[in-house]
Amino acid sequence: MVKKTDLLAIGHSAHDYIIRVPTFPKANFSSPITDMKTFNGGAAANVACVGAKLGLKTGLVSAVGGGFKKSEYFEHMENLGIDTDSLIIVPGEQTPTAFVLTDDNSDQISYFYWGAAKEFAESKVPSLAIKNAEAIHLATGDPNFNWKCSEEAKNDDMLISFDPGQDLGMYDTKKLKDVIENTTILFGNHHEIERILTSLETDLTGLRELGPKIIVKTCGANGSEIYSNEDKIVIDAIDVSVVDPTGAGDSYRAGFLSRFLNGESLEESAKFASAVSSFIIEHQGCQTNMPSFDDAFERMNEFY
Repeated sequence: MVKKTDLLAIGHSAHDYIIRVPTFPKANFSSPITDMKTFNGGAAANVACVGAKLGLKTGLVSAVGGGFKKSEYFEHMENLGIDTDSLIIVPGEQTPTAFVLTDDNSDQISYFYWGAAKEFAESKVPSLAIKNAEAIHLATGDPNFNWKCSEEAKNDDMLISFDPGQDLGMYDTKKLKDVIENTTILFGNHHEIERILTSLETDLTGLRELGPKIIVKTCGANGSEIYSNEDKIVIDAIDVSVVDPTGAGDSYRAGFLSRFLNGESLEESAKFASAVSSFIIEHQGCQTNMPSFDDAFERMNEFY
């Protein structure tokens, strides 16, 4: 069977309000907003869009509002060649919206309006889209829907990557374990990986024995670490001027998967991922400065 897509991203598409504040206020206090803009976002859509820009054939499963197909965001996806046939359109609802606040220390707090994404809970598994893909990436989204999709993909012996991201707190211990048991590659930043280890009462070795053969931990300016049967691999971050860290993780995942799915080594995949994410953080917005494959490859070779 000829696969229609290289990578199917499952989870949120969203409108992002990127907000800068000097400091986060305490409860019952306020902080001035120094900058606010609206961008295309959502973790699954970020992975699908960046992956498509890098040359992958990507598909997307997201629950979006009734007017989404008339939006500039949908046109943007179509121009990138993303397979949007499996979008879940919810009439009368709004497309999910994220409010991402970043302070002067580059720490972040996010608020997320689910809107149409509440439909995930009642939606059927997109079986055909999964069967038509080489691999699936489970991003932020409904935990039970992600688990059902992971079950379907595992039955088809597919590569499954999983990044619960900032929705990690929505997973109870059992559901988190269920999804991780089906996972091939687990992505998370250093905070999230530690929370997963604490929740499952295990260490990195035990976590890998539970399911994922590969664990990728991103550490911001300190680079990334990859754990597998090989020795621990440490990849330095590429030093660029950071304008906005939002979307760096999603673009890293897209970059990593774009090379790994093409047979490259873990080290090569991680270096390329670091190069891809370095472009994203140079501009505001998760998809504003998506590099081409050639641009990311050139920067990777210049740095490493």
